[in-house]
Amino acid sequence: MRWYQLKSYLNFLMNATNQHGVHSPFVYQLVTECFYNRKNRPNYKKISAYRKDLFQQKEQISIRPNCSTFFKAKTYSLSKLAKIHGTSWKRSKFLNRLTDYLNFKDIIEIGTLVGIRTSCFAAQEKCSIITIDNCSETQKVAEKNLQKHNFKNINFINDDFINGFKKCDLEKVDCIYLSNTRRQDLTLQLFEEVLKKVHNNSVIIIEDIHWSKEINAAWEKIKKNKQVKVTVDTFYLGLIFFRKEQAKEHFKIRF
Repeated sequence: MRWYQLKSYLNFLMNATNQHGVHSPFVYQLVTECFYNRKNRPNYKKISAYRKDLFQQKEQISIRPNCSTFFKAKTYSLSKLAKIHGTSWKRSKFLNRLTDYLNFKDIIEIGTLVGIRTSCFAAQEKCSIITIDNCSETQKVAEKNLQKHNFKNINFINDDFINGFKKCDLEKVDCIYLSNTRRQDLTLQLFEEVLKKVHNNSVIIIEDIHWSKEINAAWEKIKKNKQVKVTVDTFYLGLIFFRKEQAKEHFKIRF
């Protein structure tokens, strides 16, 4: 963990709470029934099988220089890419629970990588997922492996994030996931773009909101947006809600 992230995490721990510090009925239920739900679920087995398969694959993947600031080398083994940059097991289970709890039907994921996070959404078969990535090499690998594991409810778009999102023909979307762009300007651009497809019960999830000063600054600007009603900061993820019936509130939740 880098110095800025460590400092941010310590600050988060000092200011965050659990369900006992939450006075919004909606957020209290979300925390107690979804965040802190420790029950095992059949879908976890399917997601785990996908993760374990990727972790064992030694196939070498070539990465284009302009794909992402995530990548420091020109080639990676799939197993290394999945272990270093794939969604953690804790976060994987949480995203699957959230998909079920909030009854997502249409999801747009910006940032496919190798498809671990995609599998968390797609394990809920009632959903339809569009996943966008600018790296054709990693997305091809994700598509091949997700099909191998019988995930059928996914459409793939290979393009830069802004243009890829514009290609989505859905008018309104239940959940939009923004992976860590590591750039304040792109994060804010994407947020303004995805706002065009939200409805009252939509959720936008932004990854690694405390990665750097500039990403944290983008998060603070997003919280002030007039359309935003409730945000939940879990340190690694920021959840944004647009429920007009809610008073504007911001929460930091440990889980």
